[in-house]
Amino acid sequence: MSGPSNIDELFALYEAKGSQHYGEGITQNDHALQCAALARADGVNDELMVAALFHDVGHLVLDVQGNEDFDMSHDDDRHEALGARILAPLFGPTVAQPVALHVIAKRWLCTKEPDYHQRLSAASQATLIAQGGLLSDEECERFEAHPGFNDAIALRTWDDAGKIEGLHVGELRDWEPIVRSLTAPR
Repeated sequence: MSGPSNIDELFALYEAKGSQHYGEGITQNDHALQCAALARADGVNDELMVAALFHDVGHLVLDVQGNEDFDMSHDDDRHEALGARILAPLFGPTVAQPVALHVIAKRWLCTKEPDYHQRLSAASQATLIAQGGLLSDEECERFEAHPGFNDAIALRTWDDAGKIEGLHVGELRDWEPIVRSLTAPR
């Protein structure tokens, strides 16, 4: 499954499919914008803000919403892996890595903080099952040792908090200058 290969195509994808829902009460665009706004409020670097903005790009490319054969609690779309593969050539590993790790971060948070599971949306609770559920002690230790652990946990917390119906935090194109600044030749 291929995705956008440049920034113009990435914005076009969100403009074409961002009004869709993925089991949540808000659109993909609203979720993306809320996550990025939370990242900005936490004062993180531009790479992590852009990771927050585009962390669910895999959902838009896969486009399984409305597919009667797809069951979020049984079928793992592996959107985090696809999203990282899409974002890596556009922005490099500092944007792609937190995206690749944001699902395991949810699994870690639910394992280490049992009340975290109750704070998840119904859709995130359902997908947790398909994504492998809780981690073993060994899996937790391996993830905690990963150099991207802290960024992944931060992204995950914004992901779970950025689902407020009716909250407007700007427009997708408001982020274009930052997004384009990260695609300059490295």
